Amino acid sequence: MTQKTVTRADLAEAVYGSVGLSRTESAELVERVLELVADALVTGANVKLSSFGSFQVRSKNERIGRNPKTGEEVPILPRQVLVFKPSNVLKSKINKSMVSAGK
Repeated sequence: MTQKTVTRADLAEAVYGSVGLSRTESAELVERVLELVADALVTGANVKLSSFGSFQVRSKNERIGRNPKTGEEVPILPRQVLVFKPSNVLKSKINKSMVSAGK
């Protein structure tokens, strides 16, 4: 099973093919949307895309980790992580594609 990574260029090309904007305008549109999503997440807002899923920034507390090579305990500093939760619509599409592919 080969997996393809969808890039910004792929998204811009898809917008170009379906919306009818120029390639430059399509690339700018994709960049602007991603910029808006990133800016919202940086400010602490949740981003919810209907029928796709939601992005949320969560804070993690400091904890003690362990170096697997040496077994030494190491403190893991508090940090923020980005979490994506897919919508039920997206989950259904993924599961249907798995069933139809015979996996």
